[in-house]
Amino acid sequence: MTANSRPAHSVILGQNQYGKAENRVVKITRDGATHHIKDLNVSVSLSGDMDEVHYSGSNANVLPTDTTKNTVFAFAKEHGIESAEQFGIHLARHFVTSQEPIKTARIRIEEYAWERIEASDATRFIGADEVKHSFVRKGQETRLTQITYDGESWEVISGLKDLVVMNSTDSEFWGYVKDKYTTLPEAYDRILATQVTGRWRFNWTDDEQKMPNWEKSYEQTRKHMLQAFAETYSLSLQQTLYQMGSRILDNRGEIDEVRFSLPNKHHFLVDLEPFGLKNDNEVYYAADRPYGLIEATVLRDGCEAKIPVDLTNL
Repeated sequence: MTANSRPAHSVILGQNQYGKAENRVVKITRDGATHHIKDLNVSVSLSGDMDEVHYSGSNANVLPTDTTKNTVFAFAKEHGIESAEQFGIHLARHFVTSQEPIKTARIRIEEYAWERIEASDATRFIGADEVKHSFVRKGQETRLTQITYDGESWEVISGLKDLVVMNSTDSEFWGYVKDKYTTLPEAYDRILATQVTGRWRFNWTDDEQKMPNWEKSYEQTRKHMLQAFAETYSLSLQQTLYQMGSRILDNRGEIDEVRFSLPNKHHFLVDLEPFGLKNDNEVYYAADRPYGLIEATVLRDGCEAKIPVDLTNL
């Protein structure tokens, strides 16, 4: 930094980063007549020796964000997209090792899943079990990952958002604190529904370790999470959350920490008595707001919590 480029008054530059956000890249892999899709939204954020561009406007250490965009698309061709995590690792390693001023790269990726459109009976009749190049976008959840690399160690935090789940019974809520403002009746058979936002942190941190199978890990983590939701007789959403995190950690040794944000999607019994009808836990009003918001971290004993408490900052 030149002597006259820094402001004379007592103000200094704090944390800073830059990059290209939301690069929408779709990679088609053609296996003969059978095609495979990877559909990603990739955001690149770089930090390092960037004081001078802020103080004097010198771009000598700045890799243009347009170049980072081009790199995302070029890497989709050069490296393919085996998984969101693997693709992010390729990108992070490249930016840190190819540009001396860049000390840390953070790659955030959303993945949108597609499934094949089932063939009609007429198509099957002529010998095709499925249409091999036609897909419908899955609407269940968005897969997420964040890769951070500083030239020596890795941090990989993956997860999902917008996965809506419901138990139509096996849920109660009673025995809570009551004061003069409490009107909620105790429930001994209620609907429990939530829209899961979850993150989990891997204990793979350096290249000397064996890298997890990212695709299998996501599939199995999601499975254990859903099974815990379904199999827990719930007395509170907090209890269900803890069981979901515990089930993941008990079954996936590559994961050390899980954090969930679970809005309680309330379903209230409708009073049908004015119409002479008995509502025997059959008809509900689904309220979208306000909603209870239950959040917690579950981690392996002896491990440090590193996933941000506010997931909107992840």
